[in-house]
Amino acid sequence: MKRLPSIDVARGLVMVIMALDHARDLLHIHADQSPTNLATTTPILFFTRWITHLCAPGFVFLAGTSVYLYFYGASKASPLGAATPAEMRSRRRFVFTRGLVLVGMEFTIVNFGVFFDPHFRLFIFEVIATIGTGMILLSILSRVRLGVVAAIAAMLIFGHDLFNPGMLPATGPVRFIGSLLFSLNVFPLGPDRLFLIAYPVLPWLGILLAGFVAGRLFALPADQRKVILLRLGLAALALFVLLRSIDLYGDPIRWAKQKNALFTFLSYINVNKYPPSLIFTLVTLGVLLLVLSAAEGHDNRTTRVLRVYGQAPMFYFIVHFYILHAVMLIVVLLQGYHWADLPFSGGRFGRPAGAGLSLAAVYAVWIAVVVALYPVCKWYGQYKQSHREKKWLRYL
Repeated sequence: MKRLPSIDVARGLVMVIMALDHARDLLHIHADQSPTNLATTTPILFFTRWITHLCAPGFVFLAGTSVYLYFYGASKASPLGAATPAEMRSRRRFVFTRGLVLVGMEFTIVNFGVFFDPHFRLFIFEVIATIGTGMILLSILSRVRLGVVAAIAAMLIFGHDLFNPGMLPATGPVRFIGSLLFSLNVFPLGPDRLFLIAYPVLPWLGILLAGFVAGRLFALPADQRKVILLRLGLAALALFVLLRSIDLYGDPIRWAKQKNALFTFLSYINVNKYPPSLIFTLVTLGVLLLVLSAAEGHDNRTTRVLRVYGQAPMFYFIVHFYILHAVMLIVVLLQGYHWADLPFSGGRFGRPAGAGLSLAAVYAVWIAVVVALYPVCKWYGQYKQSHREKKWLRYL
C-alpha cells in the first residue's frame, strides 16, 4: 500500500501530542487531580489534558482509514474492482488477525508498559484493544456496501448517547457485556485483580467505521480532497457549537457560567471522553479533518518530521510508554524514595503520593522523549520498509 503523506502527518501529530498526556499521567506531581475539574484545575493544566483529547479519536479514525486503503488503495478506480475476491479474503483475514494481535498486545506488552506490575493486578481495555476489536468487526462489516458501513457509523456516533448505563443489571454477564459495548466500568477478576473497561467497543467502532468510509476520499485528486476535508471539518465544528450551545443532547457534562469568561469557555469545551460523547467526537474529529486538509500538499521540515512518527505508530506507542515509565521511576528514586515505597498495584504506576514533577518539568520531559524517539522511529521505519519478508513486522 502506497503511503499518503497527509495521513502520516496527521497520525504523527497525534502521536506527538499523545506522549504529553502520558507524561502528565506518569510524572506530574498532581496527576491524581482531575485536570478537567474546574474547581481545582488551572487553565494550562486543563489545556494540557484537553489538547490530548484529539489523540484517541484521531488514532482510531486513521486506523479505519488505513484499513480502507489496505483493502482498496488510493486509486480512482471503483473500490469494488480494486482486488480479486481471493485477494480481498486474504486482506480481510489479515485485518481480522491483526485485530486479535492488537487485543493480545493490549493485555500483555501495553498493560505492562502502563503499570509495570508483573502481577498484572489491573487489566485495562483501552485504545489498542478497542482498535483491535474494531478491526475484527470491520473485517466482517467490510463485506457490505460502503453506504451501509457509513449508516452504521452514523448510527453509532449520533445514537450511542441514548444508552443509559443505569439500564444494566447491577451484576452478572449482561452488565459486563453491556459495559464492554457501551460504557466505562470496572469488574473484579478474583480477590486481587480488576478488569477496567475504559474504551467501550461500540462508540469507538463508530469512529473507526467513519475513518474507513473517509478512506474513499483519498481516491480523489489532492486539491479536491483538501477542500472536502476542510468543509467536513468545519461542518463538524459548526455542529459541535450548535449542539453544545443548545446543550440538550450529545454529552452528559453540561456547561455552565463560571467565575470568569475563561473558565466559562473551559466549561463549554469540557466534554466527555469515557465513553466518547457525540459532542466530544464532533470537536475532535472536526479538528482532525482540518489537520488532514492542511497537511495536503505540504512538504516541509515539520511535515517530514511528523511523517516519521506517523509511519511507526504502534512501535512509537509501545516504546514511548516504556521510556516514560522508566523516566518516572528514575525521578522517584532520585527524589529519595526507595523501591519498597513504590506502589504498583491499583493502577498507581509505582509513583508514591507526593512524588513527581511540576507541569513545566513534565513538558520538558515530553519534548526530550519525543526528540529522542525521532531517530529510533526513523530507523524502525527504514528497517520495516527494507525487510518486507519479515511478516511479523506488519503487526507492529
